[in-house]
Amino acid sequence: MTKQPFGPIMLDVSGLTLTAHERDIINHPNTGAVILFSRNYESPEQVTALINDIRAARNGDILIAVDQEGGRVQRFRTGFTRLPPASSYANEPELAEQAGWLMAMELLAVGVDFSFAPVLDIDCGVSEIIGDRSFSTDAELATHLSSLFRKGMNTAGMAATGKHFPGHGAVALDSHLTLPVDERDLDSIRAKDLQPFAQLINEGLEAIMPAHVVYSKVDPNPAGFSPFWLQQILRGELNFNGTIFSDDLSMEGAASVGDFPERARQAQLAGCDMILVCNNPAAAEQVLNALPVTVDPLRQHRLQAMQGKFHLNREQLMNTQQWQHITNLLTQGNQHHA
Repeated sequence: MTKQPFGPIMLDVSGLTLTAHERDIINHPNTGAVILFSRNYESPEQVTALINDIRAARNGDILIAVDQEGGRVQRFRTGFTRLPPASSYANEPELAEQAGWLMAMELLAVGVDFSFAPVLDIDCGVSEIIGDRSFSTDAELATHLSSLFRKGMNTAGMAATGKHFPGHGAVALDSHLTLPVDERDLDSIRAKDLQPFAQLINEGLEAIMPAHVVYSKVDPNPAGFSPFWLQQILRGELNFNGTIFSDDLSMEGAASVGDFPERARQAQLAGCDMILVCNNPAAAEQVLNALPVTVDPLRQHRLQAMQGKFHLNREQLMNTQQWQHITNLLTQGNQHHA
């Protein structure tokens, strides 16, 4: 029986263990990845078992992902080092690289391939959903710190995903709940928001997630459904050749595009390699069954680059001096921010 390649859909599972139906869905030819949430996490031991079970359910390639940026967005907490928000590294830049390493090592130790990090959005002081998830309000500093964070991730053996292209920091509304509109022109976005993306792409950034934001003076479609943003700017102008992950199609920022199969088709047409459908199992199944099953060697190559390099289990990691040292530094830092 030949092993299945990565499909183009990333979906989620409901709880701490798999249901029989979820095992079937994971083995669908269009499935390529599973994203884990807080509801899937109880302890390092439990999540390791869940991940092993997910991998066993798939006859072929599958990626395991999570949002583990630090600060407000850290899905695995108990038994993991609490990471500070990205904005905290401005005073201690060397900590950004160490935190990137630690975050990646702790996830790899339980079997997660990658975290959707770092956030490359520049905080413009208006976005509640971004805010301290951004490394800085200053484009150069945000670029420098996010580059260090990615370097730490890479050293650990984890690929990085820059988000939310071309920049989510200048809109006040939350794209989980509505469709934000950014009214700046392309030159303004280029001069500021695209800086971290351009620099990290030059450094070899492995993946990018576009924003569910409409940049109305540039293109009528949200960035994740926009051939202009994904093909012309990201692939063409910035020469990005890594993986493009759509943001979650269940978010309200995607609703203007149509029903779920239509959102998936439009995201693929725009240039997304992998499409996220989360927190809506019925919609995920609709999309899995609606998209034609295709084998795309380029997609396969890009997604293979997202596979984690697993070196140490949790016990081995916690016995390293590096882990102990960085955990102490970050814990002290967290006390300053509390």
